[in-house]
Amino acid sequence: MARSWLRQYLTEVAHVDIYWFIGSRLDQAPSKLPRLAKPLQGSSTVPWRYHFNTGSPAHAIFIVLILTIFHLSVTFSYTTAFWTWEDWETQLDWLALHGVNLPLAWVGQEKILVDVFQEIGLTDAEISNFLSGPAFQAWNRFGNIQGSWGGDLPRSWIDQQFALQKKILPRMVELGMTPVLPSFTGFVPMNTTRVLPDAQIVRGSQWAGFPLQYSNDSFLEPFDDNFAKLQSSFIGKQRDAYGNVSHIYTLDQYNENSPYSGDLDYLRNVTLNTWKSLKEADPDAIWMMQGWLFYAQSAFWTEERIEAFLSGVEDNNDMLILDLFSESAPQWRRTHSYYGKPWLWCQVHDYGGNMGLYGQLTNLTVNATEARIESPSLVGYGLTMEGQEGNEIIYTALLDQAWSSVPLDTERYFHDWVASRYSGYGSMPKELHEAWEGMRTTVFDNTNTSVTSVIKSAFEIRPSLENIRVGFQSTELTYDPSIVVQAWQKLYQAANSEPKLWTNPAYQHDMVDITRQVMANAFIPMYLDLVSAWNSSDSSSLSKQGQDLINFLEDLDNILLTNSNFRLSSWIKSARAWANGEDDQASFLEYNARNQITLWGPSGEIADYASKQWSGLISTFYVPRWRIFIQYLESTPPASFNATEVTNKLLDFELKWQHETWDEPEPSADAGNLEKVLNDVRSRWTAVFAGR
Repeated sequence: MARSWLRQYLTEVAHVDIYWFIGSRLDQAPSKLPRLAKPLQGSSTVPWRYHFNTGSPAHAIFIVLILTIFHLSVTFSYTTAFWTWEDWETQLDWLALHGVNLPLAWVGQEKILVDVFQEIGLTDAEISNFLSGPAFQAWNRFGNIQGSWGGDLPRSWIDQQFALQKKILPRMVELGMTPVLPSFTGFVPMNTTRVLPDAQIVRGSQWAGFPLQYSNDSFLEPFDDNFAKLQSSFIGKQRDAYGNVSHIYTLDQYNENSPYSGDLDYLRNVTLNTWKSLKEADPDAIWMMQGWLFYAQSAFWTEERIEAFLSGVEDNNDMLILDLFSESAPQWRRTHSYYGKPWLWCQVHDYGGNMGLYGQLTNLTVNATEARIESPSLVGYGLTMEGQEGNEIIYTALLDQAWSSVPLDTERYFHDWVASRYSGYGSMPKELHEAWEGMRTTVFDNTNTSVTSVIKSAFEIRPSLENIRVGFQSTELTYDPSIVVQAWQKLYQAANSEPKLWTNPAYQHDMVDITRQVMANAFIPMYLDLVSAWNSSDSSSLSKQGQDLINFLEDLDNILLTNSNFRLSSWIKSARAWANGEDDQASFLEYNARNQITLWGPSGEIADYASKQWSGLISTFYVPRWRIFIQYLESTPPASFNATEVTNKLLDFELKWQHETWDEPEPSADAGNLEKVLNDVRSRWTAVFAGR
């Protein structure tokens, strides 16, 4: 199996790797690294931007960096919004080790944009009314939203992010990567006509039910002469700030926005003049755009319109298109491989940073390989998840598939992954392999085409009598829940035969993660029993079912509390830390952090979309919501149920919660003892962990 040779050596010979949440385990490698009988050699299956680099000469290991792209896009808000340089250092090491050489470099864009807007005469107030808060900047950059609810974006934040970008970009280049840089998209503050009175500016479409104050962004038409001037200003200032580090620019103008016109000539002129503006600013410019718009607004984007739109870029080599959702809704076939434009087979997988165990393993291996063989303009593979919150093996599988001319042998792949993940702590119990093998063809290989992304738990969604789905996000399980219980049992048994596992960071993380999934799955029948008791007017049963449900969530909160990767406090502390002790800014940043994972908007426009299964979020947000709902059911017979009334009660609580300040409770003596907390919870919910 061919893949990144340095990583192959580290994982299969030295049995170490770098992981999300856990960090680098390279220090667990043998002090004297094993020698190879012969050098590891191979080549990429993808011909575009082939890069050759030398690894450790002592072992004659060579790294061949192929074009694989880690396109963070909205991940910059869902996951990395409050990251420090130390977080980015680990991330960039992970990217390099997995052969990624084309990462999106979106941090600090606002500093360049502010300078451009100031140059044309816009005031600080006019610019502030346009920019969005740190947890929502991705959608401001996409032109979905404008402005910031809860307060204005602090200038100190803009400056600090700019300084962070000046550390990120040199490290990317040092690691052999080509950063994908921002560009001027055309979205401008509403008062731009004050300084450019003759500019051709149109209003975009309303997005996700947001009021006009925060949506319908102003868009400077690319065929207006001012567009090219602002583009040159933006790219020029960016080059002055960062150096000549890349000629690839991300630019999306209709991400879930409708074009001003569907006329074919209009659509072609938009791309033609946007492309010309890039080439005028940088003669070597390559325009990268997402193909998501063709899926998200498929009723508008007919084949005729897509062809007209893409034809505006007259040199195919000047564009790269991300087929953003290839594993579930590929667009490359219906667009005839994007009419010859180079494109990348990408995996979204996760909406909003949701945390359920989930994957489409066959699609990542078989379908991706078939697409590479069938489409001559496929030039790479990409990770385009909305949030980087779990299921790491599914993402590494796609990156490693790029190194194999045939679909990966997933049975062997999972076996090798487990062997390196839990190494360094005594023997390797067979139950570890059995746990992951049981989930390989089920949990991580969904074939239910109605469920296309990570599954949410019903307890994360605002309580109702139809607690099933939030938009694209489903709570419908695509596997028998007993499979996850069996995996949990195998993991637990592994520690019985090798107690050192309880001190293994990877084991600790995975034990919490799989326990979380067992309990999230078990919540569904508990919820159904609650509704059934209410429908049958059985008050005693309703009271018991309601209390059981609350107790169950509180126990889940205790499990999650044992690991810092599953705590609300970690998210809020990382946000507040950027305020550098300024109380007002800290409150604004905490509001941003709270709002994104709950109401997602000033009034709950996308409520619960980016929900998380975190300790603290369960105890202070989900449990109180369920209490309100249960108390309403206890006081209201079925014939008198009023969905609007109960929703308003819940919304009142949710709105107040947004403005609270995190006051971390004093942890119990057992809070950090996963083994003890787990045994306590298991003893109280025996049937759940026995799979009954």
